[in-house]
Amino acid sequence: MADHYFSAEPGSADVRRTVEARIWGREYTFTTATGVFSRDRLDIGTSVLLREVDPPKESGTFLDLGTGYGPIACALAVETSAVVWAVDVNTRALELTAENARTAGVEDRVKPALPDDVPDDVVFDQIWSNPAIHIGKPELHKMLLLWLARLAPDGVAWFVVGKNLGGDSLQRWLTEQGYPCSRTGSAKGFRVLRATRGR
Repeated sequence: MADHYFSAEPGSADVRRTVEARIWGREYTFTTATGVFSRDRLDIGTSVLLREVDPPKESGTFLDLGTGYGPIACALAVETSAVVWAVDVNTRALELTAENARTAGVEDRVKPALPDDVPDDVVFDQIWSNPAIHIGKPELHKMLLLWLARLAPDGVAWFVVGKNLGGDSLQRWLTEQGYPCSRTGSAKGFRVLRATRGR
């Protein structure tokens, strides 16, 4: 059976390569591997998110939800002094995130973790995610509500979702769930969404 990037333990051979990416004006070299999301390049959705949203000006505690090999987490840690929890269900992805954080010199502030390994008392000032839409709407909604409940009262969550994968309906759904959500950008068929806690 073929691996999905949301497989917990990829069964495919761990074949590694490097990809180059430019994020917020800086050049990165990331190690990727078979069995993880977008192993051949920085995927288009993530590229759109990082191009449409400026790097945070403040620090705190951030979450990169569905980190993959860690490009968002690494870039957030390089640009700020934040602690960044890099969460994924894929153990190979977490190994790569740790390696890429070391390469970027931010391994002391990037914390790769399985979802259940994030302490219950951690609250996030910002959440960044190119969420795994393909897990299906019920699981996606469950995942988003789980983590949005840990958003700080004045926190902000950034998502990128393909228009043809339900980006507009997700925007409406988030607002209905008490997380007012606006579209702040749109490019290459992707929506960039900004959500906050309802007052």
